[in-house]
Amino acid sequence: MKTVDAGRIGEELAEKALRRERLQVLERNYRFGHLEVDLILWDRKTKTLVFAEVKARSESAIGFPRESVTPQKQRYLKQAAKAYCALNGYTDTACRFDVIEVWLESKRVDHIENAF
Repeated sequence: MKTVDAGRIGEELAEKALRRERLQVLERNYRFGHLEVDLILWDRKTKTLVFAEVKARSESAIGFPRESVTPQKQRYLKQAAKAYCALNGYTDTACRFDVIEVWLESKRVDHIENAF
């Protein structure tokens, strides 16, 4: 499976799982310049804006998908989130950064809240 296909499938599975958790999807693949956020969601329960990075892997992959969200990737996500909040009027809104791990063969989705 190509990386692009795995990423797309992973994002679809993640989005379905997050909707079941009662999170509202506001944006998918939000871009600000060269920066991208996979999913931007609204957590109705906690009234929190959620910026989620989706990482999909096969079960045979070495390590956990979350391990590929490096400190540099975290900085990029925070920069994109700051821009999104400023451009969309969320300057006084609580935010958090989640990582969504998707295991492709089993279609298992692990939601890691407040990952960084």
